[in-house]
Amino acid sequence: MERNYYSTTSTFVHPNELNWRTAFHEAGHAAAIHLGNRQKQLPPVFFEIHVKRPVNAYDDFFAKVVDGNLIQNLPIAVVESFNDLSDDNQQHACQRAYEADVVNLLVGPLAEAKYVSIRDDEVFNINLISFNALHNYGGYSDLEKALSYLDHFIASKTQREEKMQELLLQAYRFIDNRRHWKCILNLAHYILDSQQEIISCDEAIGIFDRCLTANTPFRSVRYPFLFG
Repeated sequence: MERNYYSTTSTFVHPNELNWRTAFHEAGHAAAIHLGNRQKQLPPVFFEIHVKRPVNAYDDFFAKVVDGNLIQNLPIAVVESFNDLSDDNQQHACQRAYEADVVNLLVGPLAEAKYVSIRDDEVFNINLISFNALHNYGGYSDLEKALSYLDHFIASKTQREEKMQELLLQAYRFIDNRRHWKCILNLAHYILDSQQEIISCDEAIGIFDRCLTANTPFRSVRYPFLFG
């Protein structure tokens, strides 16, 4: 799961601003993988955040979440025979896994979109968000992967579109939750402030756990590049 850094639009994004957008994007993925899966009582899944930090003025900041997919942890035979499964429990488990993976993919660009709306002091709600709009928030590769999941598991185009809207709403509700957003915000800060090239699954989970304790303050977003 990673932010797409190329766009068909010619809109210029300041490098420091792109760093923040990237951090929120990947923090969103990580929070959904851990907190979202746990909320749905799905099994925990391993992930890491890989970060490439600039060593000179010509390098770019880059981050991505590695692994974190439930479907990859299911036997290939189960995934390939999804539509032929006679066991309702097996089919239900497979469906829950791919739907959770799609939601976790959508949360990344949605978290970036929410960050931008806060930065610009604009309203952020589900009525202003569409699947295609997430391409503007580094979501191209995430959306392509989400579509491939649905293409594989749902034959009907109409049903695929309906399911995508359902899962997009689930992703929106995830980041609209104040506690979840607090976790995303704190991990985004950590991704930018830490000097580590790999942020482990345990480190990210530790940040989430501390965020969810009663005494942890709600951090504000910093915009240092706007004042320099």
